[in-house]
Amino acid sequence: MVSMKDISAACGVSVATVSKALNDHRDIGEKTKERIRQTAKEMGYFPNSAAQALKTNRTYNIGVLFVDEARSGLTHDYFSYVLDSFKRTAEEYGYDITFINCSKSDRNRMSYLEHAKHRGVDGVVVACIDFHDPEIMELARSDIPVVTIDYIFNNRMAVVSDNVNGMNQLLTYVYDKGHRRIAYIHGADSAVTQSRLTSFYKTAKDLGLEIPEEYILEAAYRNTKETFKRTLELLDLPQPPTCILYPDDFASYGGMNAIQARGLRIPEDISVVGYDGIPAARHIEPKLTTLKQDTERIGSEAARSLISLIEEPKSTPIQVIMIGGRVLEGHSVKDLN
Repeated sequence: MVSMKDISAACGVSVATVSKALNDHRDIGEKTKERIRQTAKEMGYFPNSAAQALKTNRTYNIGVLFVDEARSGLTHDYFSYVLDSFKRTAEEYGYDITFINCSKSDRNRMSYLEHAKHRGVDGVVVACIDFHDPEIMELARSDIPVVTIDYIFNNRMAVVSDNVNGMNQLLTYVYDKGHRRIAYIHGADSAVTQSRLTSFYKTAKDLGLEIPEEYILEAAYRNTKETFKRTLELLDLPQPPTCILYPDDFASYGGMNAIQARGLRIPEDISVVGYDGIPAARHIEPKLTTLKQDTERIGSEAARSLISLIEEPKSTPIQVIMIGGRVLEGHSVKDLN
């Protein structure tokens, strides 16, 4: 293994000068720095991460705690794009990513906080998990920098998709297309679901819409089997809706299958609307009308916020960063005007 002593001998300088050059100290000339760095690169020198951690009290490693209720992991359309953006931004700042163990089947497993400390991460981003889990609460109360995505803890940094305004935009769009009998199959209970459902009712009230109780049903996020069943229930009503809003784009496929199974056409006979704006929804026919969440910005803001907490804890304000979305108009909503 190449050491700083080897580099100093090759460059004809002291070990202290090599150390200063590699750590970008100002009292070393740029030409000298460049020569030492180039020599180190050619010799295959890599700094010892453990030694760096002892010296800087930082590992340049960020923990990611992520699990969704459907256990779809990194195949989760929305969060996979959020985490990809998070990863790319973190790497631009020189940080690596470590996933915190979420499996609770192992009797000897560590808690989330224990695992984070065991891995020596500088901070943790938490997304798409049961935020009421005692282990999550323990992590949120710890001294480790934490940023949550789509959930707000007191005195913790959060990056949140603006679900209230998103649902307002989506329902208003459908209303402007002339629809008055609008049903909503929402996701399972969560902070995201509560925000969207409250906004749905508030927007409906502002628009003067009457929403029958039987028009509001629940199906787990990304669960096409449940949305298939709930859609059939809506179609069997004496006065079925003219438009159905689904919990997410992926789940809407189940609803569309149910509609087609009844021999109905989209949007000629009934309209459908998704949520998330996943790329796949733009490549099916009819192209899905949906609310596109800004996954790129959500991920990058979460990474920058967490790194700021790690590197500048005293001057980084604890705040909630709200990220807006926009309606993507497809071909799945009929204009009834």
